[in-house]
Amino acid sequence: MRSPEQVLHEVFGFPSFRGQQEGIVRDVCAGLDALAIMPTGAGKSLCYQVPALVRPGCALVVSPLIALMNDQVRALRAYGVRAAALNSQSGDGGETIDALQNGQLDLLYVAPERAAMPGFRQLIARSDIALVAIDEAHCVSQWGHDFRPEYRQLRALCDLLPGTPRIALTATADVATRADILDQLGIAPDRMVVAGFDRPNIRYEVAPKVNAAKQLLAFLDTQRGRSGIVYASTRSQTDKTAAALVAHGINARAYHAGLDGVERARNQDAFVRAEDMVMVATIAFGMGIDKPDVRFVAHLGLPKSIEAYYQETGRAGRDGDPAVAHLLYGADDIARARGFIGEGGAEKIAADTARLNALIAFCETSGCRRVPLLTYFGEPAPPPCGNCDTCLSPPAMRDATEAARKLLSAVVRTGQRFGVGHLVEVLHGTAGEKVRKFGHDALSVFGIGGELDANAWRSLARQLEAGEALIRDPEYGGLKLGPRAKAILKGDTPVELRIEAARPERERRRRAPGVPPAGLSDEEGALFDELRRVRREIAAEAGMPPYVIFHDATLRAMASERPQTMDALGQISGVGARKLEAYGAAFLGVLRG
Repeated sequence: MRSPEQVLHEVFGFPSFRGQQEGIVRDVCAGLDALAIMPTGAGKSLCYQVPALVRPGCALVVSPLIALMNDQVRALRAYGVRAAALNSQSGDGGETIDALQNGQLDLLYVAPERAAMPGFRQLIARSDIALVAIDEAHCVSQWGHDFRPEYRQLRALCDLLPGTPRIALTATADVATRADILDQLGIAPDRMVVAGFDRPNIRYEVAPKVNAAKQLLAFLDTQRGRSGIVYASTRSQTDKTAAALVAHGINARAYHAGLDGVERARNQDAFVRAEDMVMVATIAFGMGIDKPDVRFVAHLGLPKSIEAYYQETGRAGRDGDPAVAHLLYGADDIARARGFIGEGGAEKIAADTARLNALIAFCETSGCRRVPLLTYFGEPAPPPCGNCDTCLSPPAMRDATEAARKLLSAVVRTGQRFGVGHLVEVLHGTAGEKVRKFGHDALSVFGIGGELDANAWRSLARQLEAGEALIRDPEYGGLKLGPRAKAILKGDTPVELRIEAARPERERRRRAPGVPPAGLSDEEGALFDELRRVRREIAAEAGMPPYVIFHDATLRAMASERPQTMDALGQISGVGARKLEAYGAAFLGVLRG
């Protein structure tokens, strides 16, 4: 029997485990259960893939999406691992079942719906199963942001296999969700490992939405030549945004549930294989993507919760290289997100409200963005990270308590039925037709708000709405006093307003020809580009995404260390015996010049 370290090095080509991987792997190899809470990019998959190759039998992996299964199987086969999937798109189901029964599989991926079928359970009960891995385990919890009822039936499957370790894995689970996962899957509380939630390579950016289309193009101009995801709120916005990006010369595609299955599959496959494509998508896209070189994720509005935001932004920078999470939002997004809360019992409504409020606090903070993000998941408040917009350019703040009282008074005096545009006209003393029609030019609040311009009043209204001092009328959309308005009106709660300064135009991050990647000399950068060219050619010939051949980090190490023999090339992190045999000669030819 091989040791975990031998499997890690000989099969996957990594010199050592990272972070909490080693302890989890050793426990599962020893037959112990585990719940692993690990950030995306921390190597969760290795926590069951390595034990699958150490323990006798085949590992059963429950995964929620077909695309994710296919990505994992493709990547494992490139390492020489005997992996397969059973799903509705499998054309070789009979062969896969035969391979399982004959002991010719190392890992078998299935959907939770398949795992619940009586016939499949009978098949598993008479097979030699090394372990059961449950990926995206937050789907088992009613408190999770992506509840899947089928996951609730997985404990019964695990209980059919006494003595077989079960390992559940997720990147997004708050305290309540973790407890529910342990209970639903029958894992003892002392078998939980929380590896931390920070993604230090991701730079978080949040900006008020002014002109979303123009702001998005400005951001994407800093990301030219890079692969990324833009999340839109609706199918219509997705299509329009993708078309606008194409017209702007950006390689972009759309993805949403309104497209037919063939087009969705075609666009997703193109994105996975491309090194410079932008996918504009609804939240239907991304969970099944195991693409490590996504360099940015942009949101054109608020996700439904802080967990959803964390998971969606976590699709950037899975390879550990620098990445950006860029979010645009406005008061309308806050009102829309609050409007979606209302289904389920009082306990669920309260939990959903808390999750949304945590995300709004993340957006509105004037301090380090990692503080509200990480403390929400139960971590201690970190020191300023130096890798978010508020750390890199701390915003100026001003006392706006009196201005807030004026705005709230204007809401009351005008009857709690008008939008912020009308309120600004009243405060500015602009006697437009609508203001005169309702007699609002005769109110005591008319003309008392000259200290702020229209944008500042809108920003203050958004902040008050974020803090529930203002709420939207669900029928007409006008602003009304919220539960936290009274304390502000009485002067008990101070209000600070962020001064939204115009952001300086950032220099393009696209690497110009002849400029090497960070950490490489000019000569090494040229060699890196040549290695990427060879990778593209091999990937195209094999019908695989380039990253399945080697990650960029592996190519950078090749360019930096310039190994001259097959043995030396095999020592580069991420190579491994199977890939060395399959691709080593082609890359060694480049390295030898």
